[in-house]
Amino acid sequence: MNNLHEPLHDLAVFAAVAEAEGFSRAARRLSLSKAAVSTAVQRLETRLGVRLFQRTTRKLHLTAAGASALPHIQRALLAARDALQAASEMQTSPRGVLRVNAPMSFGLLHLTPALGAFARAFPEIEVDLVLDDRVLDLVEGGFDLALRIGALADSNLVVKRVGTSRNVIVAHPDYLSQVGTPEQPADLAEHAALLYSLSQSGPRWTLSRGSHSETVRLKPRLTANSSLALHQALLQGLGLARVPLFVVGTDLKQGRLVRVLPEWQLPDQGIFTLQTTREHVPVRTRAFQEFLSERFREPAYWENGLGPECSLNPPR
Repeated sequence: MNNLHEPLHDLAVFAAVAEAEGFSRAARRLSLSKAAVSTAVQRLETRLGVRLFQRTTRKLHLTAAGASALPHIQRALLAARDALQAASEMQTSPRGVLRVNAPMSFGLLHLTPALGAFARAFPEIEVDLVLDDRVLDLVEGGFDLALRIGALADSNLVVKRVGTSRNVIVAHPDYLSQVGTPEQPADLAEHAALLYSLSQSGPRWTLSRGSHSETVRLKPRLTANSSLALHQALLQGLGLARVPLFVVGTDLKQGRLVRVLPEWQLPDQGIFTLQTTREHVPVRTRAFQEFLSERFREPAYWENGLGPECSLNPPR
């Protein structure tokens, strides 16, 4: 028998013998041989260094040590049973703490506003949300699930695509009226660029139209590690920026910002959920992943300039 399980097994056998007042009756209740029951009790007595039963030819009696230990052991076995039952219920009913990591901008704009609907659908799940644009380690951070946008590094993580993020180049109308509107990608090099510092492409943007693509090196005016910071700079007319549509969709719809070179496309980015394993995944994690897949399914509401409060794709 596995040494990790042996002590608990022996305690359960001892309690069964005490309650049945005999080795034979306990063996029948436990579906074990009488010899196996006797061995378990002897092993427990050796471990504790005391005799637990006084054996006579006619009856079995608990010793003082056995009588003292029995109620404590019964409570411990009951607690172990309750713990196993609770663990089993967590696999059948969504409950417990769900620790989630997500990018800052997307988390604030679209994930956090969705948590109310999730809480109403799953009231026994407590969400522990960590927003950070850095790529955090799921195991080290103790995360059940992570949300990532863009290219993923090769890893052993379990990945599922739940949506698409489309990037666009935008500027404030006042900025364009002052310096002019770019007519081709090369014109971007003469403009003040607002750059996302965590972008892998740095100050270079690649645009495509059909089979033709062009890469332009930008002249930074502001570099920030947050799309929300770039959004505020855009609204102040500081320059033009390449930003996710989920940040500026409403601004474009309402005319606060306008697209630049709309006939040219930037690479789309996937929105993914990541998990450490596909085995024994808690039901609360599966519930949250399905919730995200439904809420951010394509076409995402921000593609139509809508905010999360008027989503075209509300959770079912």
